[in-house]
Amino acid sequence: MRVITSPVHLGHDPRIEITSGESVPAWEVPGRAEAIRRALAADPAFDLGAPAGHGLEPVLAVHDPGLVRYLEEAWSDWAAAAEAAGSDAPPLVPDTVRHAGFALAGGPPAVLAEPVEPAAIRGRVGHWCFDTATAIVAGTWAAARSAVDVALTAADAILAGEPVAYGICRPPGHHAGRAMFGGYCYLNNAAIAVEHLMRRGAGRVGILDLDFHHGNGTQALFWERADVAYASLHGDPDRVYPYFSGRAIETGAGPGAGATFNQPLPAGTDDDAYLVAVERALHWLADRHDGSIVVSLGLDTYGLDPICDFTLTTPGYHAIGRRVAATGARLVVLQEGGYYLPDLGANARSWLRGAAGLPFPAAEPDAAP
Repeated sequence: MRVITSPVHLGHDPRIEITSGESVPAWEVPGRAEAIRRALAADPAFDLGAPAGHGLEPVLAVHDPGLVRYLEEAWSDWAAAAEAAGSDAPPLVPDTVRHAGFALAGGPPAVLAEPVEPAAIRGRVGHWCFDTATAIVAGTWAAARSAVDVALTAADAILAGEPVAYGICRPPGHHAGRAMFGGYCYLNNAAIAVEHLMRRGAGRVGILDLDFHHGNGTQALFWERADVAYASLHGDPDRVYPYFSGRAIETGAGPGAGATFNQPLPAGTDDDAYLVAVERALHWLADRHDGSIVVSLGLDTYGLDPICDFTLTTPGYHAIGRRVAATGARLVVLQEGGYYLPDLGANARSWLRGAAGLPFPAAEPDAAP
């Protein structure tokens, strides 16, 4: 199986995030992608390679040019301001986030049709970012761009005839919308890959989002599209992040009415219950794509994940990968979450071996350097 990976992600090392008002060690760290890379490099079933550059055109086909410009400039502006003040620049996170209740002074209590991006650095970050967990540091933009190229190169592989290709995307992407970033995500790798496939003749494309958290950004990007079907399995937003999307009643609008399928699942969801939900999602997707599915693969559904509450197992991932591949669709599998580093590589390897029709490994190989 083709695996696309890039060391550029190592420059994105935010170290901290702000959670419940406290600065805590970041969960989305370089060691995540490295754990997966090492596990796959040690298994001869996987052929690891570097991404090809694709430029900004595929990014701008999905994201607002203002967001792209902001992400490209944010760190240099922030670092320059810190240098002028005689200090080092800490990770950049918002302290004020644009809320739907903001309005012109004396105007109606509604969001402006065209919200104005503030000139102040801290105002700019809160204009585009929707949480305090998604810090910008010196290597963020390069890593986000590289993750997009990883996703696009995986998409190119299935366009060239490969049945399955996997991209170790870091940072992840499914929380990023057209004009916003957050949830550890800056650019929406999966959505960009979907648009790329369609523009190259793949027809309708399905998305299967298997991250523990709802992919609010992906859903929003295709909310009114009839040519993209989005199916997501995730923790119930009544109890978990991102809280404001992912309910079963959300099914799309306009031309996209009926093209979104959400399955919020209870705490403690195990392998068997999850496979039932996967089966429902695949049945729903079956006549809504023309042979290609982009999988947002979150491994934060694992029973030991420190910030999630499902109970999936390493053998369970093998069964899930096998079931998804049994659809016969060409699969672009892109990494999203997963935060229990000791088993992250084994879980990715298990899922992908299932998708490749290979047996569950009896033992882990020695990790590659």
